[in-house]
Amino acid sequence: MRTLPFTVLAEGSAGLARRVSYAGDARPPSSDAQLARFARDALIEEVRLTPKPALVDARGSGAHSDLDLATMLRSAHALEPTFEALARASRGAAPGTALRTDLARIGRAGEAAMMRATQGSNAHRGAIWIVGLLVAGATIVHRPQSSDSECAHAAHICETAAQIARYDDLLAQPAQSNGARVRQRYNVGGARSEAQEGFPHVVRVGLPALRAARAQGHDEAHARVDALLAIMASLDDTCVLHRAGLAGREAAQAGAQHVRDAGGVATQAGRAAFDALERALLALNASPGGAADLLAATLFIDRLVQHRMGGRTVSWNN
Repeated sequence: MRTLPFTVLAEGSAGLARRVSYAGDARPPSSDAQLARFARDALIEEVRLTPKPALVDARGSGAHSDLDLATMLRSAHALEPTFEALARASRGAAPGTALRTDLARIGRAGEAAMMRATQGSNAHRGAIWIVGLLVAGATIVHRPQSSDSECAHAAHICETAAQIARYDDLLAQPAQSNGARVRQRYNVGGARSEAQEGFPHVVRVGLPALRAARAQGHDEAHARVDALLAIMASLDDTCVLHRAGLAGREAAQAGAQHVRDAGGVATQAGRAAFDALERALLALNASPGGAADLLAATLFIDRLVQHRMGGRTVSWNN
């Protein structure tokens, strides 16, 4: 596989320029459309981050035979109207069965739009659930309290989204998805439990790892890969379990932790461990797609909260 330098490839050079400009603006997002753009951009930035172990990136398709960078980007753009509709439905609402059912209906329509954009490939089904709920939570929690730190505001958004996820979708059909089968076979929670428990891999894992890497002076691409690896090291990833069972989960978790123990991807030893992790996952045809969705969720919350807080920073370990 061809190796490229670690890069963050946003929508042209403006991607990171937009990020910098947010830091000096303490206003919360003023519209549903802006929240949708933040969500879309998080999906784009996740997929364009290169390299990622066994995932679609600028080098190629990783462990996916039916996905590539162009397909993933079409999916992300196709989902922007869905994210806007989710925000609009949540505006002025409160967590409850009615909102949960309405959001699920919009999410199913978004999944159909994704499938049309990808010619039938599942690019972002998990992200529609994970990031979509966070869009709803961010709409309801539309501005930080005066005493909030960044981590407190992030946790408030995630807990509000979790409250929505705990209600039943009255129109739900019996689940026959790969994720549902994996949850039953391996007794793991999957994306549903991640949401209902308040997105712990965003608040307690992804965001702290992202901020810690930045504080150590790593560039943004290395920081984001380190956040992905932190998520992988503890996540029971249903995508990995579906493709490669318990052997795949062990390879993903232990391999990601090995990279972290070696100093992260910014070090020579860490990069060697990263390459070994990728080889192991590719040999098992295992893709950490659940971790990728949670990285996108982490990037969404990170950008949104920095925008709302005017760039003030605190330790995510508080």
